[in-house]
Amino acid sequence: MEIRKASLLSGARSAEGVVVIIDVYRAFTTAAVALLKGAEKLVLVGAPAEALALRASGVGSACVGEVEGRKADGFDHGNSPFELCRADVAGKTLIQSTQAGTTGVEAAKKADMLFGGAMVTAAATADAIRELEPEVVTLVAMGWKGERKTDEDELCADYLQALLSGEQPDRADLRARVEASPESQKFGDPLTPHFHVRDKEIALRIDSVPFGIRIYREGGLLVARKAG
Repeated sequence: MEIRKASLLSGARSAEGVVVIIDVYRAFTTAAVALLKGAEKLVLVGAPAEALALRASGVGSACVGEVEGRKADGFDHGNSPFELCRADVAGKTLIQSTQAGTTGVEAAKKADMLFGGAMVTAAATADAIRELEPEVVTLVAMGWKGERKTDEDELCADYLQALLSGEQPDRADLRARVEASPESQKFGDPLTPHFHVRDKEIALRIDSVPFGIRIYREGGLLVARKAG
């Protein structure tokens, strides 16, 4: 297995093989929580307007996501795992739009297969990929808006690479490194109340979710479900 690492939207566009689009803060942590809470699936789109149009057409019952980190206008929920923990999503189809994670999924047109990656699903994602025995895996750290690298996504890519290589890094050390990073400081800051401190806590429950997030192309849509 050849493991490649890439970053940002440019990395998503060029990624090949089995591709993991990584967005720890917060798209694929939010998606993992939604699926853990019983959501049937998530339809992933880049543009908020497309999400609203899909909801209006009956494709899904609620829109989840953000623009500049804040809940997008007209959406039912923000891009917040803590908020999704308290939402009634069981059996529902959600439509998710974010400026990094879902946008990266849309950009990964060369991928043979897609996963959404986060710290909470890392071990389960690595297990699912190993079962596939792919020739090439590309780990794409999306960063902030797909434009600027961030430590939590880059470190998640490193962690996934280690797991896929049969290593078992120290999770406490990994968590501490992410918590010390600049991107983590906005959570719980009174100046950025849309970044709830519980979002960070949930996102750093490394390997706590027992499934990966597999993304399928279904009827012209990108659909996230539990892997397996």
